[in-house]
Amino acid sequence: MKRSEFIRSLGLSSGALMAFYCMGGLTACSSEKGDPAPDKAPGAGAKVDVSLDLNSADYSKLKTNGEFVVLKDQPVIVARKNDGTFVALAKECTHQGTTISYQAANDRFNCPAHGSNFSATGGVLNGPATAPLKQFKTEFNSSTNILRVYE
Repeated sequence: MKRSEFIRSLGLSSGALMAFYCMGGLTACSSEKGDPAPDKAPGAGAKVDVSLDLNSADYSKLKTNGEFVVLKDQPVIVARKNDGTFVALAKECTHQGTTISYQAANDRFNCPAHGSNFSATGGVLNGPATAPLKQFKTEFNSSTNILRVYE
């Protein structure tokens, strides 16, 4: 193979690779500013409006003060505070997305990854998280044991 043929074939291979690279085979040519990051929350974009039957095994813990459940198909954690009221917040820590838990003794939500704590209204008590958790509304029907969580 002559030198000119080698360089020409090398140029064609590089061109084909770059075309593949920029047309979606790889993502390096996409604009980070123009491409929004996908939302990690299940059902992103849809409004939260769910009814929880506390008679169901999935949510029966919420019959007890101080207990909580993390909803599987929604971006929500629901807790029944020691005073019997319900609170619903976004379930992912605003620092790095770790699922939080509820600490009834302190009436706060805790991230086990890095120790961020949030109030029952979602406010940051201590970091490293700096942004609050989204709070959802709750309505409880004591005659049917149905808890509605919604925006």
